[in-house]
Amino acid sequence: MKPTLILVGADKGGVGKTTTSRALLDYLERRNVLARAFDTENPRGTLKRFYPGITEIIDLDSVADQMKVLDTMGSAAQKVTVVDLKAGGLSHALDTFDKIGILEASRAGQFNLGLVHVVGSSIASLEEMGEVAEYTKGLFYIVARNFINETNFFEWDEKTYKKYFAGLANAREIEIPKLNEMAYEQVDLAGVTFSDFVANKLPNGDDGNFSFVLRGYVRKWRADLDTELDKLDLVKTVLEGSRSNKPAGAKSQSE
Repeated sequence: MKPTLILVGADKGGVGKTTTSRALLDYLERRNVLARAFDTENPRGTLKRFYPGITEIIDLDSVADQMKVLDTMGSAAQKVTVVDLKAGGLSHALDTFDKIGILEASRAGQFNLGLVHVVGSSIASLEEMGEVAEYTKGLFYIVARNFINETNFFEWDEKTYKKYFAGLANAREIEIPKLNEMAYEQVDLAGVTFSDFVANKLPNGDDGNFSFVLRGYVRKWRADLDTELDKLDLVKTVLEGSRSNKPAGAKSQSE
């Protein structure tokens, strides 16, 4: 299996970027895919709190830390590397990776590169898509509409669609479903993964004392999210290196 780099980010804050990274790592773990993670919220990262054993906090502007991520993808035991980009850092990170040849190397097939672009229900999020379009050509580009922190999205009418999705024919869209607020808060307070919360387990392996009801909400949310991620055929398409322009079951923005 080729090394795989998955970037999760957004230029707008408050859209649930780290929650998406947590959900993705949870999904990969349950699909028996070994992954490591880098948290760019230096010096204190939220992702590391939930995945301390596989997450390292880095400064993506540091050349030494760039090398720590990129030069080790082939030699690391985990062939999947998830990078949780700090709030507002998507365009900057893509520009950095472009300058040092990472995007071109991916397009040439040296490794797999996926971008999960988390968007909220604002025009600012839509505008981001146009701003990063120059970087996403030839990459596995996923637009994740995150409902977990939003009650609803405004309707994207045809005029808005044509304006903001022009040139994004390679994009795939998924929806991150809404999670009950109390359940979400309890997972955060517990500082555990979504799977451990559902299994009523603490990080040290001891039994937890989590609400049966709230665990049920998380279990249902996780199942709904699995359906969305399965549409992308993520393990096969990204992690096994299939470069199909249209993964099975996924919809492009031109449909």
